[in-house]
Amino acid sequence: MEYSPPPLFKQGASARVKVVFFSLIAIALLFADARLHSLTMVRQVVGTVLYPLQMVALFPRDLAVGVGDYFTSLSSVERENSALKRQQASNAQMLQQAQQLAAENNQLRKLLGAAEQMGVPSIMSEILYDARDPFTRKIVLNRGSQHNVAPGQPVIDDIGVVGQVTRVFPLTSEVTLLTDKDQAIPVQVVRSGLRSVAYGRGQSGLLDLRFMATNADIQNGDVLVTSGIDGIYPPGLAVAKVVQVENKSSDAFARIVCQPTAGINRNRQLLILLASADIAPRPPSEDDRDKKDKLGKKRGRDMGKEKDAPAAAPEAKTPPPVTPAVPPKATTP
Repeated sequence: MEYSPPPLFKQGASARVKVVFFSLIAIALLFADARLHSLTMVRQVVGTVLYPLQMVALFPRDLAVGVGDYFTSLSSVERENSALKRQQASNAQMLQQAQQLAAENNQLRKLLGAAEQMGVPSIMSEILYDARDPFTRKIVLNRGSQHNVAPGQPVIDDIGVVGQVTRVFPLTSEVTLLTDKDQAIPVQVVRSGLRSVAYGRGQSGLLDLRFMATNADIQNGDVLVTSGIDGIYPPGLAVAKVVQVENKSSDAFARIVCQPTAGINRNRQLLILLASADIAPRPPSEDDRDKKDKLGKKRGRDMGKEKDAPAAAPEAKTPPPVTPAVPPKATTP
């Protein structure tokens, strides 16, 4: 009689029987679900019960995918941010250039309108740079003698007078601004018609009305224009606006400060008026006429004296000295 050791575990049905059994159950469930639709509720209940278990099972995978997506999106966001910053800088530069071009276009339109209103031949110019001397108020333009620019011609913008051409080169010209300490311009007050001369104050960028009486009819806010009596600046060009008036009884003259009207430090394009100064010669003053009359009378008297003077006698010639004759000696007989 053979001895068989007891099994470690309780043996049940064979694996083949189990496969057949469960296969039949699966076929039956499939048939019932497909034909009778009786397992829909069961499937929903099972899916609801198993959903938390599915989430727990999928958490490591979702965590790994989320971490990878985070770093990937962070890198892409940094690249996109850098690209946007470069694009913003480029757009800002283009915007500034567009604004500058728009401002220059507007300024050129105003200058063209001013040139048409002036009725005087003019030429457009552009500021190249400021003069090297720090103690003067001068600029250099890109127009010279080859463009019919001559010393003394006024320079204006669309608002008023900027200065005067003082030196001319073949391709460039130097303009002394109104605010230069050595520059002066005859002006007239629009409100009262009072005439005066405005002098530059140098680096302060202002103008002075000197030698004005303390009771002169001038006040803050008065507009000054060119009077035209100098024959250089056409009359009626805006020059400055009075910003300060000090009248002290102890002073002989009033202290009047003016702000230039033209945009001297803001504009890049200026207009040079090519009008020549056709000025009639100044008539002689009374003192000059008196001096000329006295000189003419003096010359007339001198010429009269020369005519009335008698003719001078010819000089007598001195005869040569005569040598006395020596008598001959007597002869002894």
